[in-house]
Amino acid sequence: QVQLVESGGGLVQAGGSLRLSCAASGRTFSTYAMGWFRQAPGKEREFVAAISRSGGSTYYADSVKGRFTISRNNAKNTVYLQMNSLKPEDTAVYYCAAARTINSGSYYYTGKNYDYWGQGTQVTVSS
Repeated sequence: QVQLVESGGGLVQAGGSLRLSCAASGRTFSTYAMGWFRQAPGKEREFVAAISRSGGSTYYADSVKGRFTISRNNAKNTVYLQMNSLKPEDTAVYYCAAARTINSGSYYYTGKNYDYWGQGTQVTVSS
């Protein structure tokens, strides 16, 4: 069992930055691939970014590529999402998720492949 707790959300003006953190419980954090997803009001949950177990591979949604950076620190059981050049359309609840098994690169993009989810943190970008 892995428990995930997100933090770092808040209100920011367009063009600003935020860094989200996701702290994981347990001693097996490095065995999980990690992902960030988001859900805006009235919309379906969507993939944002993901990172492999070692941190050597990262994946991004086209909408955030070049603005967001995912990273992880396995010694601290934490995954991060650095968000720069924020836009009002980035407003959403952001969730981190952990996956025990990722069979191929495409698996990272699908929420159903993740086994554990955090409670989410609200990010609001004002125009």
